[in-house]
Amino acid sequence: MIDKSRGYRVVSTIGSSRDRDEIERLVELGHAFIRRQDPQYSLFPEDQRENATVLDFVQTLKNASIRTLGPELIFGRLFDEIGFGVIPESLFRDIVVARLVYPTSKLKTVDYLYRYRGKTVSADSIYLFLDRLNGRYHQTAQEIVYEYSRRILKSIRVVFYDMTSLYFEAEDEDDLRKIGFSKDGKFQCPQIMLGLLAGENGYPIGYDLFAGNTFEGKTLLPVLQRLQTQYGFDTPTVVADAAMLSRENLASLDDNNYPFIIAARLRNESEATQQDILRRCRGLSNGQSVVIERGHGHRLVVSYSDKRAKRDRYNRERGLTRLKKQVASGRLTKEQLNNRGYNKFLTLTGEVVVAIDEHKVEQAAVWDGLKGYLTNTQLTPDAVIESYGQLWHIEKAFRISKTDLRIRPMYHCLRRRIEAHVLVAFVAYSIYKELERRLHEAQLPISPKRAAELTQTMYQMTFRLPTGPRKQNVLLQMDPEQQQLYNLIYPKSAQK
Repeated sequence: MIDKSRGYRVVSTIGSSRDRDEIERLVELGHAFIRRQDPQYSLFPEDQRENATVLDFVQTLKNASIRTLGPELIFGRLFDEIGFGVIPESLFRDIVVARLVYPTSKLKTVDYLYRYRGKTVSADSIYLFLDRLNGRYHQTAQEIVYEYSRRILKSIRVVFYDMTSLYFEAEDEDDLRKIGFSKDGKFQCPQIMLGLLAGENGYPIGYDLFAGNTFEGKTLLPVLQRLQTQYGFDTPTVVADAAMLSRENLASLDDNNYPFIIAARLRNESEATQQDILRRCRGLSNGQSVVIERGHGHRLVVSYSDKRAKRDRYNRERGLTRLKKQVASGRLTKEQLNNRGYNKFLTLTGEVVVAIDEHKVEQAAVWDGLKGYLTNTQLTPDAVIESYGQLWHIEKAFRISKTDLRIRPMYHCLRRRIEAHVLVAFVAYSIYKELERRLHEAQLPISPKRAAELTQTMYQMTFRLPTGPRKQNVLLQMDPEQQQLYNLIYPKSAQK
């Protein structure tokens, strides 16, 4: 420093550097030194001098000094604890965490990484990474997910299988992307089919992809046998919905000694069987059930539920109300009719007269509250019903993937990128499930979706004190809800 009052004389040397950041730090140290030498500086009371120093320091901070650290603190930690850190690609971690916190297109992921992580990544580098991700790390990532679920479940005794369709915002078809029956109602869009196998409570075991026009009933055995061979778990009880109910599937499950519980379509049974079911179920109270032997070791369990009866009645009446309005308006023509949904209650008179068939309505009402389950196990009826009742977890998994993780719609065209996109969503779902498990065990009233929102406002400040030798990183004060989430993931910090 130069003392101009007595000519140019070196009072103190702060330091020298060619590094821009270091030069800025030295300038800050120089200003602090000048303030301490200024006689006027001592005229301030002690607290005012401290305030002035703090204000000077705060004014040196920039937007770049503060960044969002929450996603990495919470989801990055779970990423490592589950075991995904063995995959030597930092971009894999970034894309998975982004899928959990900011699920959007890969181009938007570039913005996310820059704004929230301070990382400059090009869209081309993300696409190139996706090109090699599935080929190099697909098996490793799936094995990590399986081992995680096995640790949580202790053993794989029951598996749940279901399929969903994932559509593309494109018109072109290829070997994988095909137009087929869309569960999203996007019948004009090409799609692929995703078959997911999960354990109890929806913990993921594995998945497979099929062409969009694949009949889902033919996918169960290939997926199940591949995963069982790959991981070597004992033969489990298979639980699936009515889409898997076919003679071919049942015979295959029997031939391969798989116990199964599959939803039965009671209204598709023979007339004699339907009459037997109604006769034996007449007078059932809430929660009661009957068992009908089907031969070949198969049993049909039929249960009655007041809640289900109320829902069946409500849905039918709502559908009929909508149907009656269409009939009254005259807009419903013969060409528009089919036998799906509540159109089955319609009847045609002569050439063009459309009317509600009240007899069919009465016939449908006698089935209110009844649900069937076909099984080759010797489980009690209550155990069969309870096991099937967990199938909603896999339906929830699809719902989470489609909404919270936004696995669809997809914009990729290349198969390897499509496969990589699904793999990222599968890994993200396993992290979602682990967070859900911890929140549940800790009885915290926070959902995983809410947790993702909370992480977006958990900040870290990077600074260097005026007289400090190096940069420091400090987490800014969190609100109570954020602190609960942080303490859940870092339990030792709560003890300090």
